[in-house]
Amino acid sequence: MSTTTEAGPVPGPSEAAGPGESGPSPRGLVGRPLALSPSRAADFKQCPLLYRYRAIDRFPETPTQAQTRGTVVHSALENLFDMPAELRTQESADLLVEGAWAAMCEADPQLSDVVDESQSGRFVAEAQKLIATYYTMENPTAFEAESCEEHVEIDVDDVLMRGFIDRIDIAPTGEIRVVDYKTGRSPSEAYEAKALFQMKFYALAILRTRGVVPKRLQLMYLSDGQQLVYEPDRAELERFSRTLKAIWSAIRSAVASGDFRPRRSRLCNMCEHKARCPEFGGQVPPYPGPPPGFTP
Repeated sequence: MSTTTEAGPVPGPSEAAGPGESGPSPRGLVGRPLALSPSRAADFKQCPLLYRYRAIDRFPETPTQAQTRGTVVHSALENLFDMPAELRTQESADLLVEGAWAAMCEADPQLSDVVDESQSGRFVAEAQKLIATYYTMENPTAFEAESCEEHVEIDVDDVLMRGFIDRIDIAPTGEIRVVDYKTGRSPSEAYEAKALFQMKFYALAILRTRGVVPKRLQLMYLSDGQQLVYEPDRAELERFSRTLKAIWSAIRSAVASGDFRPRRSRLCNMCEHKARCPEFGGQVPPYPGPPPGFTP
C-alpha cells in the first residue's frame, strides 16, 4: 500500500476512472432511491444541512465556470475513448471539446449566464489547454479503456452505493486501474486523504462487484500535470467499508428525523445556501420529509 504524487508520462494499462461526481448535480438520478455517492458523503461530512439541501430538497445551484469547464473536458475525454486508437490525437480531442461545449449550450441555453457569449472562445481555449496537459501525462492511442463513465449502483454492506467512474483500465494480466480526471490543481499532502476518499469508494465498489482489489487508483490533475497514485489493499478497503456504513447510518438517521445540523467551516464562503442557513441568520425551510421509497 503506497501513496505517491508524481508527474510525467503514465504507463499504459499494464498498471492498473469519470467524471466522478462533481458538484451538486444529481446527473439524471432524480427519483431514484436515496443512495450514498462520494459527493454526497463529502457533503454530509462537511455539513449535514448542505447534504439535506442537495440530496433531499435539491435546491438548484448555479454552476461555476470551473465546474462547467470540468464537465466539458470530462465529456471530451469520455468520447475520445469511443474512437479508434489511431484517431485519439490531441487535434481530435480539441474538436471533441468544441463539440461538447456546443452540445451543452444547445441543451441548456442558461449556460450563457455562466459563460457569456463573448467569453466562449476563451472558455473553450482554457478547456483545450487542460486537454493539452492530459496528453503530456499519457498517450491514449497506446491502450484501450475497459470502460468510461461507468455507472456503479450496488447495495452491499447495508449501504446503497452509487457513482460514476471516469475510466477503468484492465491490463492483459488482469490488473485493474481506476482513473479519475480532475480539472483543478493537485492537493497538498495534507489534503491527499480527502482526495482519495472518492477513489477508495470506487475501489470498494469494484471489490464487491468483481471480487478483486484494483491494483492502482490514479487521480490525474489536468491543471498542473500532477498525479496522485495509490495502491490499496483488501484490509484497508474493508476498513473503509465500515467507514461508509457509519456515514450511511448517520445519513439515514438524519433523513428519518429531519435533524440536519449546520456545521460552520471556511467552506461556507463558497456556499450558495447562506440565506437558508441559521449560521448566517437565514431561515431553514420546512423539512419536506424523506424522499419517496425511503425506509428507516
